Amino acid sequence: MVVLPAYNAARTLEATVRELPSIVDERILVDDNSRDETAAVARRLGLVVHEHERNRGYGGNQKTCYALALEHGADVVVMIHPDYQYSPLLVTAMASMVASGVYDLALGSRILGGGALRGGMPVYKYISNRALTAFQNLVMGAHLSEYHTGYRAFSRELLQSLPLEKNSEDFVFDNQMLAQAIMAGARIGEISCPTKYFPEASSINFRRSFIYGLGVLRTAMEYRLARWGLHRTPVFAGTRPLPARSATAAVPSFPSAGDAGPERR
Repeated sequence: MVVLPAYNAARTLEATVRELPSIVDERILVDDNSRDETAAVARRLGLVVHEHERNRGYGGNQKTCYALALEHGADVVVMIHPDYQYSPLLVTAMASMVASGVYDLALGSRILGGGALRGGMPVYKYISNRALTAFQNLVMGAHLSEYHTGYRAFSRELLQSLPLEKNSEDFVFDNQMLAQAIMAGARIGEISCPTKYFPEASSINFRRSFIYGLGVLRTAMEYRLARWGLHRTPVFAGTRPLPARSATAAVPSFPSAGDAGPERR
């Protein structure tokens, strides 16, 4: 399943949905009390739509996304922003990385391949991304190219092992969730993902980016203290280790090139 945490995404939602591959069994959009026609556009496109009665924030939106995906029986959940910044064409590749049993979590990295700046990422965001990632690799030891991408694929087992309700309802949710996955022993893979920055794409301002950065530093230090057994905050206290998983799990039968698959809306 694909989940789309949405807020004022009416102008870019259709372009995102049109490029989702036919392997997707269900597409769920959670509208975080948008001021535009996001929910109406989503229904016209045939998505499963859930509307928040009040704005809960980016993290609160994702909490609902994953809860709904698990309720609907998802085995693999891909989260993509509906602002058309990340390429929906990579859903098949990311889902396959998880469905194959090789990884529990796949990340679409803007840094691998060196396309972030070419895609229009603001220089200050690129520099802060690299600095925060270097610090987190030093403290957390996961050796990732970036910790801040909003394009991710998860196994059902991983989502069920993480205490997501303990996380922030704001943007640092993404970082807390990734830190929890590392704590749980998740096998993490990355794929190069070109991105596009343009006026309609969502982006947080410098002030909120600064607050996010402080949250990232705090999350990394909380992770290290939990690893050392010195202090466990609620974010890490309920994280359950993943059970051993064979890398020879059955790969799902995706449509071949000659099979159009389900009709695209």
